[in-house]
Amino acid sequence: MDLAGSPNLCYNYAMRSTRHVVQSKSDPDIGHYSDPPLLVLASLAHGPKHGHAMVEDILRLSGTRLGPGTLYGALARLEQQGWIEPLPPEERRQPYRITTEGTRVLRARLNTLQQFARAGLKRLEAL
Repeated sequence: MDLAGSPNLCYNYAMRSTRHVVQSKSDPDIGHYSDPPLLVLASLAHGPKHGHAMVEDILRLSGTRLGPGTLYGALARLEQQGWIEPLPPEERRQPYRITTEGTRVLRARLNTLQQFARAGLKRLEAL
């Protein structure tokens, strides 16, 4: 079976394969947030963008720089899932925008992360 045949396998592969291509500006010793599809959706929630603009926006938003292979792999998967869609090209640039379904998915994932962060911080307070 190929990776595209299973969304979970594809998603897990993307997460593991980004370990060395996603960089954090803040503190490289403690790690970084590396969920490229979520970072792309969050960037596009602020408006349509092309690849380079997304890389810069994600860097400002999260301190994480996505490499080109990671970014365009995430864009292809997100478009295939219907969570983003391409807009008409602007010269040599291909802008994308988040879809209604992509907005719903982003909101759900961010709510889950928020609950997880609250629970984790509460556990740290008990130490």
